[in-house]
Amino acid sequence: MQSDTSLSSVDTKPQFDAPAKILNISIIVPVLDEGDRIGPFLQHLRERASPAELIVVTPAGVRGSSQSLTEICDRTLTAPRARASQMNAGAAVAGGDVFWFVHADSEAPNGCLEEILRALADPRTVGGCFRIQFPRRNLIYRVGDAGGNLAVELFGRCYGDHGIFCRRKDFIAIGGYPNVPLLEDAEFYRKLRRRGRTRQLSSTIITSVRRYEEIGPYRLTASYLLLSTFYLFRVPIPILARIYNRLCVCRSRPADREQSHNRE
Repeated sequence: MQSDTSLSSVDTKPQFDAPAKILNISIIVPVLDEGDRIGPFLQHLRERASPAELIVVTPAGVRGSSQSLTEICDRTLTAPRARASQMNAGAAVAGGDVFWFVHADSEAPNGCLEEILRALADPRTVGGCFRIQFPRRNLIYRVGDAGGNLAVELFGRCYGDHGIFCRRKDFIAIGGYPNVPLLEDAEFYRKLRRRGRTRQLSSTIITSVRRYEEIGPYRLTASYLLLSTFYLFRVPIPILARIYNRLCVCRSRPADREQSHNRE
């Protein structure tokens, strides 16, 4: 009679896939000339995204930042005045596996962190952005936000007011935001798309109309359309920056006089 096979030689333990790593998110907010608006914005962002690390980067040499910011944020720091350098500085100290870059004149949607994590559950996805919506019913604003969302879907052209997010490793791989005089966010997103899949999420970020009201909604919408078209045809960014300075700068604003190449 043939002896039974020894049970000790057979691996009877059930096989499970390794659990997916829970990603931590760092929110990086570059602050330019938000003034008293920054406090309520950060309170709102903390309520909508309480588990995330919150980092605020103010321009070097600017005084008057509220001490209450340190109570709301996990980190506050300064960097040379420019969105690219401020966002790169924030990313350099961030502890998260995912970076989410949010403008300080916007309103984040409910469930924003959950949406980001669902998108990144697919390992092929390297990052993405939200849709935008202006808080006005006028037709020109509907044209503006619909056109911006469509440009992301059709051409992969994404500006920073969409709330760009990405994995830390991909941010590092593409070298962060480029030091260019304009459209650093569009250039960053273009490089990010080369790394893998990107997704525009279904939720919307409510973005400020402040710049539109200062310049004029029709003029600014037409200017952005012109600049976006030139960008898609790879017109050099220094030339686009000069066009932007002619069409989109409000000379009465100190921030524009000091750094007219930063799109708000």
